[in-house]
Amino acid sequence: MTSPTPSVLTLQSHVAYGRVGNRAAVLPLERLGFEPIVINTVQFSNHTGYGSWTGEVFSPEHVAALLDGIEAQDGFSSLAAVLTGYMGDAALGHVVVDRVRRLKAQRPGLKWVCDPVMGDVGRGLFVRPNIPAFFADHALPLADVITPNHFELEILSGMTVTDFASAARACELLHGRGPDTILVTSFARDDRPEGTVEMLASHRDGRRYLVSTPRIPLAFSPNGSGDFTAALFCAMITKGLSLQEALARTAAGILVVFEETARAGTRELALIAAQDRFRNASPIAVTALSV
Repeated sequence: MTSPTPSVLTLQSHVAYGRVGNRAAVLPLERLGFEPIVINTVQFSNHTGYGSWTGEVFSPEHVAALLDGIEAQDGFSSLAAVLTGYMGDAALGHVVVDRVRRLKAQRPGLKWVCDPVMGDVGRGLFVRPNIPAFFADHALPLADVITPNHFELEILSGMTVTDFASAARACELLHGRGPDTILVTSFARDDRPEGTVEMLASHRDGRRYLVSTPRIPLAFSPNGSGDFTAALFCAMITKGLSLQEALARTAAGILVVFEETARAGTRELALIAAQDRFRNASPIAVTALSV
């Protein structure tokens, strides 16, 4: 008998136009062999980076009811991972934490890949004031994998990160609070080579890896790249790839997406044009760190 396709429950924002949240996450999950179970936490016309949008934020009760309905249909029978991104409010976050805890009890080995979306370098915090404490106190102890950017690593750890040594200390602190694996996207150490973008992966056992890719000149700074990266990394880790290979393939995937986006000259990520390339991209060389 053929085994069912493994599924990933992805709870994120949704836009009718554009490639952020679930609109950036579902395609890579599908192309890498997973059946997404998609719950939208908001439905907007477009992402907020445009300055104006229409739509609504769904209530925690709405999300909880959808989860109950899926469970009633045995929809989580093939669940391999939970992927979460932007949380509009801590009340929604608590619904997610409670459900992840229940699913983990039912399905040993289930991974929660949590992207602690809070802000970015140069922009600061762009979430409600109760969100950082929610991630630090409630999400971290239960998450298996977190994918903060540099700014979010500093917020969660309460530390200033300027180099490999301080990044390692921040990761060690967060490992001690829960997650086995940390992917730091947009790692911005002070001595990073000009014209590059770096990611740092860390495991609680002390393994750490760095990957560097060329910074692709883009007409616009595209929203959704973190959502895509988290989904790609979630797929790689859930497929059982080593941390080193998952990082190498994730970096290759986002690089080709940026290349296609630059070629198209669009504000939104060119995921459709890049789908075959990010699925089959050759891994990028990764450096093992001794810190």
